[in-house]
Amino acid sequence: MECKALRDSSREIRNFNVAYFMASTDNLEDNTNFAKMHEADFPILSDPTSIMSEAYGSLSPRGYASRWTFYIGEDGLIKKVDKKVNPAEAGKQLVANMEQLNFPPALE
Repeated sequence: MECKALRDSSREIRNFNVAYFMASTDNLEDNTNFAKMHEADFPILSDPTSIMSEAYGSLSPRGYASRWTFYIGEDGLIKKVDKKVNPAEAGKQLVANMEQLNFPPALE
């Protein structure tokens, strides 16, 4: 559902000068198949060792990456962590938060 919501909002998301992706603790093959099945038009990173998820504090006690969105500015600093992502509204939430945080518009 979250993947579809991001895919369906891709035009609005691409109005910003940002890179965006999902991350999962699943292996590369599973993530590749998932991306194809859901027609993802953005990268899905594979973190099977959970190193990245642990570093960002988003690893759940069950060993999965939590559904959190990290907004990272051009300076590399985290501007916001949204820990209440609604999978069905994830794309709209992403756009609204980027507007609120004044992310730069896409380069023409």
